[in-house]
Amino acid sequence: MKAVIYEGPQQMNVRQTVNPIPTEDEVLIRVVYSGICGSELSGYLGHNSLRTPPMIFGHEFSGIVAQMGEKAARAYPHLRPGTRVTANPLITCGQCQACLSGNQQLCSVRQLLSASLPGSNAEYVKIPARFVYPLEEHVTFEQGAFVEPLACGVRVAEAARLKPDHRVMIIGMGPIGLFAMQAVQAHGVKEIVAVDRNPQRLEMAAELGAIPLHPTEEHIKGRVGANGFDVVIDAVGAAATRSMAVECVGFGGKVIWTGLHEAESQLPINMMIRKEISCIGTFAYSASNFQTALQWIADGRIRIKDEWVVKAPFEQASEWYSKLVSNPGNVAKVLLHP
Repeated sequence: MKAVIYEGPQQMNVRQTVNPIPTEDEVLIRVVYSGICGSELSGYLGHNSLRTPPMIFGHEFSGIVAQMGEKAARAYPHLRPGTRVTANPLITCGQCQACLSGNQQLCSVRQLLSASLPGSNAEYVKIPARFVYPLEEHVTFEQGAFVEPLACGVRVAEAARLKPDHRVMIIGMGPIGLFAMQAVQAHGVKEIVAVDRNPQRLEMAAELGAIPLHPTEEHIKGRVGANGFDVVIDAVGAAATRSMAVECVGFGGKVIWTGLHEAESQLPINMMIRKEISCIGTFAYSASNFQTALQWIADGRIRIKDEWVVKAPFEQASEWYSKLVSNPGNVAKVLLHP
């Protein structure tokens, strides 16, 4: 099969490789679309310890069931060759305390497609059948590839324990920031300030109902006000944005870390102590979060305009990884296709 293989920092090449063979519990999916995730951009640059070459990236995807293992076919009759699907790429054991309590994202033996397992930037990807979800007839393949990043946003909003009168700042209007913003809106929050250096992405955020803010010192100080924000979400993960989050949150507020751009950052710890803020990391999502994201998309509650999405063949993958790192412009999501 054809696959896009990460072969070293800033080296993404299309190669021929062997087709995955599903075990008796697995489903083989023919990939239609595979999104480029922000966490994979740090991997592309060689800054992500979870992603070492050679590796097939991709974990936000949709496709068509091509083949099923014998046990999978018996246990999941709603899945069959030809079924349009998406899949939860976070493979968890289902037996530990975290899994049994509904916190599958905390499973100590979790494996993620595109990190510890081959991902979806390929013609085919295999995955255990219990992580595969059919798409409703009216849900497009493009929308199916949005379920995973939206699930991250659903988890961010859940961790924030939002109230409708909360003031929320979201730093970074990449795909996770845009989806997290809509998840925050689903909790009834009216005042959301979106921060980004990219004017086109600020325009997207404004169109979705946020207050756009360029991260200059004067702009930030004027918007934070005397009391600060109740919740600040960092969807970038750089030293500057992490410090900004701490500075902009109010006394007793919450900072949600979800960006993974840098592995380590210095933080104003004394300020964090004096303000008694809570800091919560959100890496992924529970099974319930994923199902919620799938339902919200099916219900038409999530908006990502067609003109914000680029659909590119695998042969252009290297070009788009490079562009997303440097200057994405008015692109919210890049979907690769074989």
